[in-house]
Amino acid sequence: MPTLRSQAYVFDARPHYPLLISVKRYWVPEFESKDADAATLVLTHATSFHKELWEPVLEELYDRVAGASVINSPVPKVRDAWAIDCPNHGESAVLNEETLLSGYTPIFSWMEYARAIHLILNGFGKGIDVDFRSRNLVGVGHSMGASAIILTRTIYPFVSWSSAILVEPMFLHPKFLEATWKFLLEGAAKRRDVWSSREEADKLFRERSFKSWDPRVIDLYVKYGLRELPTSAYPDQTRGVTLKCTKIQEYATYIETHGCLSSQRFLSTFCKDVPSHVVFGAIADFNPAENQGFIKEVAGDGFQTTSIVENAGHLVVQNNPAGMAKVIWNLLSSAPVVRSKL
Repeated sequence: MPTLRSQAYVFDARPHYPLLISVKRYWVPEFESKDADAATLVLTHATSFHKELWEPVLEELYDRVAGASVINSPVPKVRDAWAIDCPNHGESAVLNEETLLSGYTPIFSWMEYARAIHLILNGFGKGIDVDFRSRNLVGVGHSMGASAIILTRTIYPFVSWSSAILVEPMFLHPKFLEATWKFLLEGAAKRRDVWSSREEADKLFRERSFKSWDPRVIDLYVKYGLRELPTSAYPDQTRGVTLKCTKIQEYATYIETHGCLSSQRFLSTFCKDVPSHVVFGAIADFNPAENQGFIKEVAGDGFQTTSIVENAGHLVVQNNPAGMAKVIWNLLSSAPVVRSKL
């Protein structure tokens, strides 16, 4: 198994953008292609999660690269992968703890995630000395992260994606919209968010909350999704751990529907400009067949391909990293380099 390396960055666009953005670069040195057409993956996450949960997918992807290399099979060129935290999630939430207290509740716009990605990829700030504008950018977005990638194309100068892989995009047929959003908001409001230790949290996650998750993803959630007390949300609690993305911020992110609906309205235009692929989990928890059909209809038949990941529901990245990696591998292996239209 090749060793996946990582390097953490903090992107700072202040004073023009008030929120800091936590980013990680991932690569495997022996498989790092410097060719101009090599893919740079840009990974975005779903609401209430964080960038590190993509690591098992990347491990599985590079295992495929290594296996193909051994038998001299064709290997898609990959330079590296960049995973970006939404500014109120993961380590970004810790960096922005005080700033988020003013102006980012009770609503946190999905557009903030799009702005963060746009700033990084256009180099409008400091902290990452990479010219992404010269890269062959492949966006891989999960749920809210898919909307964020779509919305980057509503901000000028446009991000020149070579392709986009939209994983379980959070677009809902009107008949499902109210009930699903109510379920998500109630879940966020009632979520337990304090544990006596990481060990207690880990045990409960495996036994109850996240039984369908890949064990590696649970490890990463415990390691990177939790933080020690006290925090601004719990200033009087000095022992135990809590969520980096607070219940308040998760609720604020779910209650904001404008970004979701805006990206849904823009989807067909995005697909005309950027070669786009959609990925669904085989378990129809949030995306029953009728809703999948609705998403394809909204796209205006704009998806290049539709992929189904077995043994996964809406949380494809958490449920089946190997299946998600197989989809990315197949798409990278078959896709020509085509820059999105300006």
